[in-house]
Amino acid sequence: MRAAVVTFPGSNCDRDLAVAFETAGFEVHRVWHRDTNLPDGLDVIGLPGGFSFGDYLRCGAIAANAPICREVKAFAERGGHVLGICNGFQVLLETGLLPGALMRNANLHFVCKPVGLRVENNQSPYTSGYGGCAEITIPIAHHDGNFQADAETIARLDGDGRVAFRYIDNPNGSAGDIAGVLSANRRVLGMMPHPERAIDAMHGGTDGLAMFTALTETLVGA
Repeated sequence: MRAAVVTFPGSNCDRDLAVAFETAGFEVHRVWHRDTNLPDGLDVIGLPGGFSFGDYLRCGAIAANAPICREVKAFAERGGHVLGICNGFQVLLETGLLPGALMRNANLHFVCKPVGLRVENNQSPYTSGYGGCAEITIPIAHHDGNFQADAETIARLDGDGRVAFRYIDNPNGSAGDIAGVLSANRRVLGMMPHPERAIDAMHGGTDGLAMFTALTETLVGA
């Protein structure tokens, strides 16, 4: 399996994400934001956390217009798998690959701590390694993680089973306690918590590892 991890100026979780993919058996290729082509034969693209372009304008807005994001969007529209974490989730929203917006946290503070998540849909390539309604602990670290959308969009996400994760104790004010959102075909996932920081017991827990191994198993079996 082949994965690409995109790095933008200000990314700070790109190496962590690459290590998570490698731990799950992927051959990882590092891609720079100015690149205009993706490596051949990719199975998944990872958009990492951080503060791309200093979070100027809107978080993820400048990165979403980087040359490589045209290729990321085309890859997703062809049915490719794309995982966006934290700032990567913000980029996915800005490209239009997922609906909604990420606003300033309701308490106006940066939050950095482990949080409890409930797996709302375990029928996706990323969540099939968890039992139905499983509860896991994953770290968060963000200032603009308050997921918002109009009532019709929230209802559609719920009705279509596109809410991947919900916060058990909402840390940022997100509508419907939403922590992660899937595309209609379940191949694009955006989430604010950092599963790549929860793959090693020595670093505090392994609840995130099942996301990466489940993706491997899905792709091998495809």
